[in-house]
Amino acid sequence: MRISYSLGSVLSIEQVLECASILSKYNPDTVWIPETWGMEDFSMLSAISQRIKKSKIGSSIINIYSRSPTVIAMGAATVDTISGGRLILGLGTSSLPIIEEFHGYSFEKPLLRMNEYIQIIRIILSGEKINFQGKIFSLKNFSLLIKPQRKIIPIYLAAVNSKMVKLSWEIADGVIFYLRPITELQNTIKKMQSERKIDVSCQLITCMANDSEIAVERAKKTLSFYISVGQIYREFLAKHGFQKETKNIFDEYIKSGLKSNYELVPESMIEQLCVYGTPEECIKKFKKFKQSGVDLPIIQFNPIGDVTESFNLLTKTFAQIENE
Repeated sequence: MRISYSLGSVLSIEQVLECASILSKYNPDTVWIPETWGMEDFSMLSAISQRIKKSKIGSSIINIYSRSPTVIAMGAATVDTISGGRLILGLGTSSLPIIEEFHGYSFEKPLLRMNEYIQIIRIILSGEKINFQGKIFSLKNFSLLIKPQRKIIPIYLAAVNSKMVKLSWEIADGVIFYLRPITELQNTIKKMQSERKIDVSCQLITCMANDSEIAVERAKKTLSFYISVGQIYREFLAKHGFQKETKNIFDEYIKSGLKSNYELVPESMIEQLCVYGTPEECIKKFKKFKQSGVDLPIIQFNPIGDVTESFNLLTKTFAQIENE
């Protein structure tokens, strides 16, 4: 069974590196590093590639507004070389607040922009000189000074809404899903994979503890955070069975922040979206997502208590099913 891990933004740089060292004993399929507004992704991927020698490494995600397509291609070629040809380049649009408020760019034409980014990145990584005329970008006479480790690096797209899902199946090597109810996830995968086969990954909020109640609370807190600050997830979930729940969670967030709005997350909601509970409970829930058609589940580590102890419990548990 293919299993991968995401070492999330709640961890410090030192903790990510420590977790990477622990993962080197297990050699999961892929280790993903997110980029929000803390750690820079290409730097961290290079660093963990020196701790983990066999697994693939993936960006989840590099957004397509804060770097030019040329810079992303250069970063991908560099990390792929440092890692010995193990990079998966995960790209996404991020969201309007992050792009406009944190980076100062206009969040415009995300689908067209993604299409042109992928075309440009692939040409550059092929080693060819690029002369590209698109609707957004016009590039002339650029070629890499270094020889890429590989001329083709797999590109996965983070997709939420239907148009980006469609684009993923049209032009990408894989897709990265997140916060999709398991029933909707299964239906979408079945429909899209009938048109063209790509590698389907899905990041799963994962909260494991020997005390199930503690794990439930942690899952609710993590989910309420994304619903509160992530408009795109809030709107998507409202359209797919959780309109009342998302409204209640968000309204409480506006009133009092993240202090207690997690209490408004029903367990029926995390049951559809998360992996949580004791080790045995987590394995059962994880397998349900795998059976929905996900090729590469991504375990998003959410520490409970001591980070090292929590991560050791997580990795030892899932190591039991990796060979199934």
